[in-house]
Amino acid sequence: MMMCVVIRRHELSDSEWESLSQFLPSALTGGRLRSDDRRVLNGIVWKVRSGAPWRDVPARYGSWKAVYTRLRS
Repeated sequence: MMMCVVIRRHELSDSEWESLSQFLPSALTGGRLRSDDRRVLNGIVWKVRSGAPWRDVPARYGSWKAVYTRLRS
């Protein structure tokens, strides 16, 4: 049986994620718990690739404000 993996157009592939994830801080950096890094990065990628306004970032990536804040920090 063949398994089919669907990658959305504006999201990181598994190999891209593996390359980037090693540069992210660990989840235990103090302060508030971090949102899922891959989900937030996919939101940033979606925004940059689509050129849409921040408020149009799909909810599946989390709050548009959280995605924007992660990009700015």
